[in-house]
Amino acid sequence: MTRTRRALVTGITGQDGSYLAELLLAEGYEVFGMMRRASTESVERIEHLLDRITLVQADLLDQFSLVAALEESQPSEVYNLGAQSFVPTSFRQPVLTAEFTAVGVTRLLEAIRTVDPSIRFYQASSSEMFGRVRETPQTERTPFHPRSPYGVAKAYGHYITVNYRESYDLFAVSGILFNHESPRRGLEFVTRKISDGVARLKLGLTDELSLGNLDAKRDWGFAGDYVRAMWLMLQADEPEDYVVGTGEAHSVRNFVEAAFGHAGLDPEQHVRLDPAFLRPAEVDHLIADATLARTCLGWEPSTSFPELVSMMVDADLERLEHAAHRSERAPVATVRRAGEHSPAFEAEARG
Repeated sequence: MTRTRRALVTGITGQDGSYLAELLLAEGYEVFGMMRRASTESVERIEHLLDRITLVQADLLDQFSLVAALEESQPSEVYNLGAQSFVPTSFRQPVLTAEFTAVGVTRLLEAIRTVDPSIRFYQASSSEMFGRVRETPQTERTPFHPRSPYGVAKAYGHYITVNYRESYDLFAVSGILFNHESPRRGLEFVTRKISDGVARLKLGLTDELSLGNLDAKRDWGFAGDYVRAMWLMLQADEPEDYVVGTGEAHSVRNFVEAAFGHAGLDPEQHVRLDPAFLRPAEVDHLIADATLARTCLGWEPSTSFPELVSMMVDADLERLEHAAHRSERAPVATVRRAGEHSPAFEAEARG
């Protein structure tokens, strides 16, 4: 009788974690998701999976909790997607970013080496490691020159993964993923900010959208495609690091034009440039050469740039319309205070 494979996913409540959990379940895995203990737990992205996965409490800042999580879940594969992953926040909280995104990788690798060295390990590396690029497009051999504390932390996480593979013979790999988006992307990221802003403009909920550098270019793909590359890396015969991306670069301006065009709106009437959203140091032209992943893993992106933008705008329109309908149907609550009545305001549902 074949034993069901088990996987432990850190960062399971995030965009990538939710798509990866869906893929692993479809492949027949027993899925464990690692979460930090918090007074309020945000599980919106995996709410539809809660009856099919097991959540374990652990923290990338706490070595012993990682050991306990591995002993409880007994996985054959670990996917480390947990991190402080928002670049602007890394400038404001560089030390905390380093603790989670850099040193946290070492803690998890040490825990694997202690509990079960046969566990296969995936580390979520990032195109932000290339920063001020030395060549275009970027491959697995392009030198790193990160331009944010986040990029620096990811470079540490990448190299410590290589070090544990070479020093301790662990099956440990890094996926150097270029920007990947979806309707589950956090609202703080520029792509989701655009799709949400366009939806609000379309529904008359706002009249402008403030953005920073419209000329910044990225290689944008669909997160649902990219998690398959993660899984394929751990199914390979030998551990290897791979660049994952579409090979197409689009500017923020391109994303804006596609999103506004899909909604039938004119960006010239609504987009406002705000210097507050500019980075202290901008990365250069990021574009992936994913030849190795295509050749060795058989991986291909299945979602085009226009399809991705349309998907995100449509999802935000549906979310906001659903929230408005729920608000209209909800009874108005009242709060009694010192003999008076005042309406209680209902917060807009995040969907």
